[in-house]
Amino acid sequence: MRAIIEDMADRLAEVPGVIGVLLGGSRARGEHRPESDWDLGVYYRGEPDLAALRALAGPGVEVAGPGGWGPWVNGGAWLRVDGVAVDWILRDLDRVETVWVDCREGRYEVGVQAGHPLGFWSPCYAGEVALGQVLADPTGELTDLQRRTATYPELLREALTAGAWEAEFLVGAAAKGAARADTLYVSLCLSQAVGVLVQALFAGNRRWCLNEKGALAVAETLPGAPTGFGPRVRSLLGTPGDTAELLTATVAQAQVLVEETLAALKSSTE
Repeated sequence: MRAIIEDMADRLAEVPGVIGVLLGGSRARGEHRPESDWDLGVYYRGEPDLAALRALAGPGVEVAGPGGWGPWVNGGAWLRVDGVAVDWILRDLDRVETVWVDCREGRYEVGVQAGHPLGFWSPCYAGEVALGQVLADPTGELTDLQRRTATYPELLREALTAGAWEAEFLVGAAAKGAARADTLYVSLCLSQAVGVLVQALFAGNRRWCLNEKGALAVAETLPGAPTGFGPRVRSLLGTPGDTAELLTATVAQAQVLVEETLAALKSSTE
C-alpha cells in the first residue's frame, strides 16, 4: 500500500498548481492501526487544476475545490484504494506560510470548521507540516517549511499557555447554566474549557496539537498535567448530570481541575 500511496503522491505533484504532497495523520506519526486512513495533504498555490485532480481521482469520486469543505479544511476528496480509505486534503501553501509567520510571532486564531467541534486552531497548519512525512516535493518548498517548523516557537508557547485563562471563564459561565439545570450549555462550556487546557498543555511542552482526536489521551501524560487529569476530565464530561444540584457539583469539580492546571502551567513557564 505504501508504494501505491507514494506513486499517487508523485502523480498529484504533477497536477498544475500543486506544489507538493505530505503524508499526515496517524500513519505519518507511526501511531496508526491497520484500518487507519491514509491522509495526504495536497499543498497548492493559486488555483489547483481541479479537472486534473478529478481525472486522477477516478470516476465517481467528488473532488471539492478550495473552500468546498469550509474555511480551514478547505477541500479535497475521499477515495477507496484496495478497500482502504485515502483522503486528499487541500492546503493553500501561501496561507500555511502566513499562519507559520503568525505562530512565530505568538498569534493564533480558532475558526469554525465542520468536523472540529472545539474549533480549528490555526497552529495546526504548521504542526501538520512539522509532524508529517514529505512524499513529493519537486521544488523543495515543503521540505524547507518542515525544517523551519521543527522547532516550536516560544512566542506561540507563551500565547497558548496564557490563553488558558479562557477555561476559567468558561467554567464560570457553566456555573450559571448549572443553576438553571441547562445540561447542554454546561456540557458545551466544560468541553470547550477542556479543549483550551489541552491546547495549553501541548504548547507548554512544545508539542503541536493538530485536533481534538486523541488529544486528551496524550495531554494526560504530559509533564505539567495535574494528577488524574484524564480520568477527571472523562468523569466530568461523561456524566455531567441532569439536575441543578448534579450539574453544580460537576462544575465545582471542573473549577478545581482548571485551577490546578492553570497553576501547573504558570509554574512551568516561570
